[in-house]
Amino acid sequence: MDEIVGWLRNRPYYRNQIKIHQVMEGRTGSYGDVGVESRLERALERRGIDQFYRHQTAAIDAIRDGENAVIATPTASGKSLIYTVPAVERALDHDGRTLYIAPQRALINDQEANFTDLTDDLGLGATVDVGQYTGQLSQTEKRAVRGDQPHIVLMTPDLLHYGVLPHDHLWEWFFRQLDTIVIDEVHEYRGIFGSQIALVMRRLTRMCERYNSDPQFICCSATIGNPAEHAGNVTGQSTDSFSVIDEDTSTTGATHWLFWNPPPVKDNSQAESDTQHPAPSELEPEPQPPTMTSDGGEALPAPAPPSTDIDTSFDVQSDPTADDGGEGETETSVEPESGGERKSNHAEAVRLFCDLVTRGYQTLVFTRTRQGAERCAEWSAAELHKRGEHQAANAITAYQAALKQDRREEIEDGLHDGSIPGVWSTSALELGVDVGGLDVVILNGYPGTRMQTHQRAGRAGRGRDASLVTLVGGRDQLDQYLMGHPDVFFEGDPEEAAVNPANDQLMPDHVLSAARESWLSPADEQHFGEKFPEFVTQLESEGLLERRNTNKGVRWTYAGDGSPQHEMSIRAIHDREIQIRDRLNETDLASLSYDDALRDVHPNAIYHHQGEKYEVVDLDLERDTAFLESTELSYYTQALTDKAISVNEVLNETTLATHPGVTVGFADIEFREQVTKYLRCTQGNDDNGEPIPLPEPLPPTELRTRALYFTIPPAIKQNLRAESDVDDGFEGAIHAVEHAMISLFPLEFLCDRRDIGGLSTPLHPQTAKSTIFIYDGYPGGVGLARGGYERVEDLLRETRDLLADCPCESGCPACIQSPHCGNANDPLDKSLALSLLDYLLGDATIEPNHHEMDEVDTAIDSIATNENSGGTDDIDQRPTTPETPETDKKTVVAEQIATHSQTNVDTETVAETLAKLEGYDIEPETAKPPLLELYGVAGPSIYDIPGIGPVRGHHLFQAGYHTPEAIAAASSGDLTDNVPYLTEWVASKIQPSAEEFIDE
Repeated sequence: MDEIVGWLRNRPYYRNQIKIHQVMEGRTGSYGDVGVESRLERALERRGIDQFYRHQTAAIDAIRDGENAVIATPTASGKSLIYTVPAVERALDHDGRTLYIAPQRALINDQEANFTDLTDDLGLGATVDVGQYTGQLSQTEKRAVRGDQPHIVLMTPDLLHYGVLPHDHLWEWFFRQLDTIVIDEVHEYRGIFGSQIALVMRRLTRMCERYNSDPQFICCSATIGNPAEHAGNVTGQSTDSFSVIDEDTSTTGATHWLFWNPPPVKDNSQAESDTQHPAPSELEPEPQPPTMTSDGGEALPAPAPPSTDIDTSFDVQSDPTADDGGEGETETSVEPESGGERKSNHAEAVRLFCDLVTRGYQTLVFTRTRQGAERCAEWSAAELHKRGEHQAANAITAYQAALKQDRREEIEDGLHDGSIPGVWSTSALELGVDVGGLDVVILNGYPGTRMQTHQRAGRAGRGRDASLVTLVGGRDQLDQYLMGHPDVFFEGDPEEAAVNPANDQLMPDHVLSAARESWLSPADEQHFGEKFPEFVTQLESEGLLERRNTNKGVRWTYAGDGSPQHEMSIRAIHDREIQIRDRLNETDLASLSYDDALRDVHPNAIYHHQGEKYEVVDLDLERDTAFLESTELSYYTQALTDKAISVNEVLNETTLATHPGVTVGFADIEFREQVTKYLRCTQGNDDNGEPIPLPEPLPPTELRTRALYFTIPPAIKQNLRAESDVDDGFEGAIHAVEHAMISLFPLEFLCDRRDIGGLSTPLHPQTAKSTIFIYDGYPGGVGLARGGYERVEDLLRETRDLLADCPCESGCPACIQSPHCGNANDPLDKSLALSLLDYLLGDATIEPNHHEMDEVDTAIDSIATNENSGGTDDIDQRPTTPETPETDKKTVVAEQIATHSQTNVDTETVAETLAKLEGYDIEPETAKPPLLELYGVAGPSIYDIPGIGPVRGHHLFQAGYHTPEAIAAASSGDLTDNVPYLTEWVASKIQPSAEEFIDE
């Protein structure tokens, strides 16, 4: 491998692109002693297995001691042998049953073959039956599996959910003898899918209790930061019950790691030599795929609109023209280590792939999407044909989950026997399907997590043979951050997997499913958590559960119609789908979830499918169909939405250790989104596109989830406004920090970029300050925002490093720009974002006059959030700050009143009115006349009600409450709903005060 690395390094067209070459040395395995049942021992010896690695023996011993076990070791470390031994031994000893659960059918097929091959070789009289139970079986085949009553049953969690648990009477023989549950690839059960599976596992545990079985759990995982905690969350077992085996003692060869960064876009010069294999000349930018998220407009009426983003990473997003450097590129200037505008990683990966295959290295490339895998495989084959490598070119192919089973197996066999020299794959080959050992793995863009990166890298290597893993950096923030900080990858701790089995958006359906499977009792709180009684009460009131009083206490049975298991999908968030139809050819092209369809196939959207371009001519939501027509239009579109976040409940709150004036919260929120317009952008151009309003806004969607948020103290806000030479500089700063921070979330947590969303607003009505929200992109939350809340300072520091290390001047895709931004990356301000982060992290201090203003603003904010002892917002109750100039005080008051109102009230107009007042020593009678003049109110007004001062009155006026009678006629609930500024306590006081005033 040193030779090929040296060859690559010396190619002029690759000059300076290898950022780091790090070798992880191989090792000789270390072994332990474990006795195995004699018949199984002989069957293993026939396969060349006559000793066990030390980590295998430790795991088998723990399982034999009755402990649950989680094996968190790398790919090809022999995890399957750990659960095979107890499964077969228990079947031989007492007809024990094992349930094997895996997330993909390909993995089940692979493991079924391994089990069957071994058990068939146990000898006469040793009967251990193996059978898979998956959706690919016919009803006749499924009946045959149940009739055979195999000892080892393999299935996906989907079949367990809707095919086994609802029909327990057909599986009584299995549940009564079930003593081992194997959950393979448990790290895959994270996010919303993991939360669903965690609830399915709790229903499985209930079923086992019903049939008096108490199975052990054996979980196999990639290397993650919290294996015992995650296994416990998924299975419903206590964390302490799991023995963790995370030391890999297997034999491995050396792994050569290359971090490879494409050259800067500005580098277009030509090399003078070594021009044998330039970049593929036919590579064109991949079509702009339909964006899944967007943003725009005002989330809430405010002086400036908030910016919102949810990172839904695709393989390609309006890539610039692919590598056009001609033959043999070289440099004319010093190249930055990372960041800045970079050339296409797709073109770079294709050229690298072709060079390696040409030199005889069997190579697997992982890329992010099916479209990317298919297109890059085509380009690679074309390039190899140009080089005269026709045999290799004809064998190059793409591997992805949409392929038919026989084609996938054909590719797997070709990789295993070496007849296929190279493959482009999605994550479908990431899991443990046996494809042998490859020479090279190329990662076309960072997979998103260290865990996924090591999983994919583990596909390379044969025993003691060395292997090569090359990470080709993409243009986005996370990839470029790692290019500049490879130590973060090599020395950082593994990410933690997040799952939320207490998700209150998912729980009701699973409680109903459990009731349908076996009646509920109060004891089920141990399975479904402390909110179980609340859910039962809710479902009973809706007529979906029926209460019964029995001799053993109260019970609940399912009272609904149909099957709740079949009425929900454990892999999709929403069941409603929109059909995508070619109107001229009268054929269905695909289907999209309802939420995705609103963004991707809105009227006049450009939609790409299988290399064809379509325009949406109609979105008929009554028939759930989008009608498309083929088009040759040269532009692409991106939906824009109005978004808003309202805080339902603050669950936790603290302050930054680096800046006590910054409130950091974790909250239950409501996120609202509505597509109102779209951008029309010219393919290949750098313009931001033309915003086009839709004839009618599409229906809004709502998401109740969890969010991390942090506020920006007014003094910092004012300082940044003073530093900026544009009106929206501060808005650009918070927007840029939001973008960059979201992009780095996968460094800390086992998540995809699509799992996180964000909103930044210069003033939020409930926090009463500038606020940045980062939220889980799934109903009920999946634990990512909570993790961000607990590590917010680390995330801020990493975000600051990302921006500081990027060599661009004003911001680029490697630092603050996002292809998923619904505001079209406007406004963004990199310089002010750095200043903001410096203030938040305590690396910069506010000028003295701003410190004084901070005290004034803190006093104002205290009034605005009704935290003063008097419980009112009268300006005369605010503490004075004599050192602050009166004119500055009035400006602060003016801005506070105008912005808190969340209306278009002109700040300057309010300032002119307040200029008539006397600083902070304002009597209510002095304040009323100019403000009444401002609002054009004559006669008795709300200012005549005790406890209503100028600021509170301003909010009530803007909400339409002009008179005491209007307030007296409203309930406290009406007031808090219509005037977000008011707390329930204040509303409950001013309403009776208005009635008393009228009576007097």
